[in-house]
Amino acid sequence: MTDELQLLRQADPAPAGDGPWRDRPLTARAEHRLAELTRPTDPAAPATGDGRRTRPRPVPRRRLVLGLTAASLAAVAALALTFSGAGSTPAVAAPTALTLHTGAASVSLDTLARRAEARARSAGPADGPRRGSHLQTWYMHMEAGPHAAPPITVPEERITHWNADGSGSELVVATDPRHPGRPVIHDNDGHWRQVSDGQVLHDKTYPAGSEAQHSGLASRTRPSTNPAKLREQLSWLYGGLDGNRTTGELLSALSSFRQEWTPGPRESAAIVRMLADAGGLRQAGTVTDRLGRRGQAYVYDGPDGAMDVTRQMAIFDPRTGELLGLEVTFTKTQPEFRTRAGDVMSYEAWMP
Repeated sequence: MTDELQLLRQADPAPAGDGPWRDRPLTARAEHRLAELTRPTDPAAPATGDGRRTRPRPVPRRRLVLGLTAASLAAVAALALTFSGAGSTPAVAAPTALTLHTGAASVSLDTLARRAEARARSAGPADGPRRGSHLQTWYMHMEAGPHAAPPITVPEERITHWNADGSGSELVVATDPRHPGRPVIHDNDGHWRQVSDGQVLHDKTYPAGSEAQHSGLASRTRPSTNPAKLREQLSWLYGGLDGNRTTGELLSALSSFRQEWTPGPRESAAIVRMLADAGGLRQAGTVTDRLGRRGQAYVYDGPDGAMDVTRQMAIFDPRTGELLGLEVTFTKTQPEFRTRAGDVMSYEAWMP
């Protein structure tokens, strides 16, 4: 046994700088502190010298464990040469596609819709939608052409919040939860630069009455709890006035919608029923998402436009019907973008 342990240590030594908390669960006190740090702006909070309300910043989610695609590994190597310094290798979060567990028990979208509708019926008046969202995103940056740089996936954590009086806040943090404390590569308008993990990229607090000036019509349009009317809303708020949107287009619209709103039980039920009625999503099994949550996966393999090279996967909480995440992967190799079939184009994971 001693020899086996020694071999394991040599194969995967623990870096000295990892610290006592790496890959361990948070204590009750730490969970409480985390909740405080990610809480939205409190209108009653003391104001700073310039009149803005103080608000805590989000912290990196250490529970995320992501892999690297071959294309992104090449990008890391190239960028490391550009930015390199001793001990300063940038961290890049480039997820591999989530693994579907087809043998595990799963339910149809119609069954999930019924579960969500039962939960919605017991919701109270205060269980309505909330303006704003909290999400972790991974978006692939791509360039075309013979001399294009390899694709690279940029991770960010985003929190937006709007209050009833029109005040609100927007916060974007560059973070790679796989490597807490290590530098992160950030896309600054097409120019790559190295920033500290957890560095705030955008932080803005708006006074009362600002929502109409700093947010779009979609964020001010309360989502319908009727599936048919919600589909109409998504059609004209995101992508034109045509009400005959494909299921793939509805998923894209939902991505935009979830960046504007955090739905309550009734809105979540309407979302699942709308997709069940639309058709085109096949029951694909279960997955563990990038926040460590178990979910039901439903895949859209239909056309996505002229190129028709992607697959969309929606992940829902099997108990509540809440939309947990959306993953878009390439189904065909694209030499002009230096991407391969199976590479993840984007992933969005939503949190309460």
